[in-house]
Amino acid sequence: MALLIVNLDKVIGDADAWRATFKAQLPDLEIRIWPDAGDPAEIEYLAFMRPDFDVLPAFPNLKAMFSRSAGVEPFINHPNLPKAPLGKVEPSGGDPMMTEYVIMHVLRFHRDMPAYQTRQAKKEWVRTTITRPDERRIGFLGYGMMAKAPALVLKSLEFNVSAWVRTPKENAEVQIFHGADQLEPFLNQTDIAVCLLPLTKETEGIFCARTFAMMPKGAMLINVGRGKHVVDADLIDALDSGQLSYAALDALWPEPLPPESPLWLHPKVTVMPHVARRPTVAQLATEIVANIQRLDAGETLLQEIDAAAGY
Repeated sequence: MALLIVNLDKVIGDADAWRATFKAQLPDLEIRIWPDAGDPAEIEYLAFMRPDFDVLPAFPNLKAMFSRSAGVEPFINHPNLPKAPLGKVEPSGGDPMMTEYVIMHVLRFHRDMPAYQTRQAKKEWVRTTITRPDERRIGFLGYGMMAKAPALVLKSLEFNVSAWVRTPKENAEVQIFHGADQLEPFLNQTDIAVCLLPLTKETEGIFCARTFAMMPKGAMLINVGRGKHVVDADLIDALDSGQLSYAALDALWPEPLPPESPLWLHPKVTVMPHVARRPTVAQLATEIVANIQRLDAGETLLQEIDAAAGY
């Protein structure tokens, strides 16, 4: 059996690292690196990031595909997408880097660090009101693996934590709101919103004038989902009016953010160049191996993507 790696070696590790890691975990798996695919009929597994299905050949014996892309919307409806199960490749239990990143921004905003930094530049010794964790409400949009870990850390610090999801979740560790009807009551009680949603037709532009108005005055936004979740002009209006206090944006649209974007220099915006996390070759290879072993045992992929839902 052979696994073809497409573009992953250009953004995470290199070809030698991928081959060595798989050899240690699944020595019978032959690793090929695009464009050296060899005979396409020998490829049983495909692992990729930003694939170009206009260029890739057909793989008649493909058993599964593994995507490292943040979202699948660029290719999920491509006419040449192979008819094989497609799964995301993410570290099981979330990624500590994402957890630390979310916690960092939540704590920065919770303790009003942007205001203190501004006052320091002016040499102003001014103390602001300190809000206790149990008085601050953190709301996660999305409660998958990447959201659950930071949500539970914040809960352990005595923050009030809730989440909004598409469909109900039973026995969740935090209060769950679900569906379009519960978005407004969720936002009504969210002081700091953390967006970790997939990008779909329903979630594009979810942070706009309408939803900002649903949040408590002075609320804050942390977007580590996708850039198109936020309507930039509406965000700036909400910040300028005081409806929102701060925003931290790791995902933007387009990327790189153009120099002329007003977000760069807005005093209430933190712009980060999409650096929340960087998984390792070992993390991703381990997940791919686990999925291959599950398929061999007749089981489904760990994080299989629902093409109809878009994530």
